[in-house]
Amino acid sequence: MLEKLQADVKTAMKARDSERLTVLRMTISEIKNAKIEKGDDLSDTEVIAVIKKAIKSRQESAEQYTEAGRDDLANKEKGEAAMLEGYLPEQISGSALEKIVADAVAATGASSMRDMGGVMKAVLSEYGAQVNGKEVGDYVKKALSGG
Repeated sequence: MLEKLQADVKTAMKARDSERLTVLRMTISEIKNAKIEKGDDLSDTEVIAVIKKAIKSRQESAEQYTEAGRDDLANKEKGEAAMLEGYLPEQISGSALEKIVADAVAATGASSMRDMGGVMKAVLSEYGAQVNGKEVGDYVKKALSGG
């Protein structure tokens, strides 16, 4: 994953795409900082987690800019987030995610909201980078509340 980002930096340099280059360099820097913090190389899953964090940060910034009436900066942040989303694996959502959650509820024997943590852990440990944690939580709540 990191190699792909580094290769894309070279491509952006050749294409003189300064916006893309800046975003990629910042992301690689965040990945390197996480690597230093961990003291070891990062797995692809950990790299994806860093990228997701960068995307979330940009989305939050975009919301704040929109509230402040700075649509130009909000659009820039949204564009950067969209660019980084291209590096994430295909996301599972909708009915496919609902089925995964239903299977996890059955597998863990969950019957009440107290079992939500176990179901979440089961889904996230198997599908981590491919699912949105908030969306999983919503489906787990729906499944455990009988909805």
